[in-house]
Amino acid sequence: MPTIASIGVGIPKYKITQSDAREFIRTIFPRSSHQIERLLPVFEHASIEERQIAVPVEWLKEEHTFEDRNRCYIQAAINYAEMAIEDCLHHRHFLKQPVHEREIDCMIFVSSTGIATPSIDAELINNLPFSGNITRIPIWGLGCAGGASGLARAADYLRAHPDANVLLINAEFCSLSFQKNDHRKSNFVGSALFGDGVSCVLMTGDDSKLRENIKHAAPKVTHSSSKFKKDGLAIMGWDIQNSGFHVIFSKSIPKLVESFWSEHINEFLHKYKLKIGEFPFFVAHPGGKRVLEAMEQVLNVSRDFFTFSYQVLKSHGNMSSPTVIYVLKKAMETFPDAGTKSLLSALGPGFSSELTLLEWKEL
Repeated sequence: MPTIASIGVGIPKYKITQSDAREFIRTIFPRSSHQIERLLPVFEHASIEERQIAVPVEWLKEEHTFEDRNRCYIQAAINYAEMAIEDCLHHRHFLKQPVHEREIDCMIFVSSTGIATPSIDAELINNLPFSGNITRIPIWGLGCAGGASGLARAADYLRAHPDANVLLINAEFCSLSFQKNDHRKSNFVGSALFGDGVSCVLMTGDDSKLRENIKHAAPKVTHSSSKFKKDGLAIMGWDIQNSGFHVIFSKSIPKLVESFWSEHINEFLHKYKLKIGEFPFFVAHPGGKRVLEAMEQVLNVSRDFFTFSYQVLKSHGNMSSPTVIYVLKKAMETFPDAGTKSLLSALGPGFSSELTLLEWKEL
């Protein structure tokens, strides 16, 4: 079974506290003062203290074309992906020795907040000493589900190539999609939730020589599952216009946790003969406080079950696809004992649900 050996992150340098974001939106959002005051409590109720973004706040006050935004995306994606790769391949908590780029056989690059051809993975392979024989798999458009789906696709590759090593990179810069003239409520809610970030995961196959370099019991990807909701295209995603990406974010998502996600997780648990009581914690993408609370109700568990998700939401907000990887990194940094099991979950555009079963094992 494929093993998650190490995780690194690339954290953008500009920070914005939730209170500062609230005041920024108060002064710039194109609605009446009465309407704005009625919406502002979403900032207090988001369970977020701080987020990181790729551009200074002053940039968000200006008009930008799609071209302007995408140029910023490409540069940020390259810079912070390189930072995340460095962090992952040299992570002293997870690895006995640093891993060299030439030992990577496949790079999967997942993103939804900008476009590039050649894709960003090609830029990274040019800039860093990766092998010229590396396999490239760029994936676009999965949104918040991209972290969970990327792990599953990396595991699929490693089952087919058990002696290989994969880097999974998730890079999202939601701040670049902020539209100061968009008066829709979904844009307002997005401004209270979304941040920027990059993650990098090193995964190894069963016959990889790098397995000997893993310090502690590490999570193996044992099973994964995808579920697609037809006629759900308008639930979340982008409306792509000349000015850039305009967020689509339906208020029905917490209700879909109670129906669609509940059905998926119950099917998954039944198929693999699992019970929620077997898991000491859950690795869930924190789409927002209300989404996590809906999951707690479905599973009939306390907030503590999602403690790592709340920690990441508090410190980074919702970064789209890297967020669940940040949550997994938090869990791995507690060094769970061999035999520990957990479920990793994320919801994304389509509308879709991704589930992955993890089990920590000594190597």
